[in-house]
Amino acid sequence: MTSLKTRETSNVRQEILDVGQRIMAAKGYSAVGLNEILATAGVPKGSFYHYFNSKDAFGEALLESYFAAYLAELDQVLALPDLNMAQRLMKYWAVWQDTQSFQDCQGKCLAVKLGVEVADLSEAMRAVLKRGTSGITDRLAQAIEAGVAEGSLRICDEPHAVAQSLYQLWVGASVMVKITKSIQPFEAAMSMTRQALSIP
Repeated sequence: MTSLKTRETSNVRQEILDVGQRIMAAKGYSAVGLNEILATAGVPKGSFYHYFNSKDAFGEALLESYFAAYLAELDQVLALPDLNMAQRLMKYWAVWQDTQSFQDCQGKCLAVKLGVEVADLSEAMRAVLKRGTSGITDRLAQAIEAGVAEGSLRICDEPHAVAQSLYQLWVGASVMVKITKSIQPFEAAMSMTRQALSIP
């Protein structure tokens, strides 16, 4: 049975991560200081170092937490009842379009926001990003393979190659949406995704 102290420790640590995710998704990694995160979370600075050895260690934990939540949500979408796999995959990209816009993404666009920035700053954070994005493309590949098997979609390459291409397409579209402040890149990505999966 978990003790009250353990639950409180876990809650404080998660609160720091949640606040950090929201702020860094808006401002980036380098532009955000620990003081801003801790003040927003209402946590004293000394307590931060109880949970994380450094800002980079915090960044690693932040990305690990982000990808764990992201993959859990992806699993839920890919298991939605009363839909075939093609419909579930299109639902996933529709959710992406709704949550990764140029407006406030509420912390849901962390990989897009921090990917290029932290990959050059920290090898450890780059490794977390690589594992996390690989987890996403692996799940998408499995879903595409299942869709082919059930006949709800068709592809012209092997599932993992298609999954990687589509994920890269949507990451790129997310960047262009922020640059252009328009949803047109998402509309183009949705059209290309339907073509790649032979979904009308």
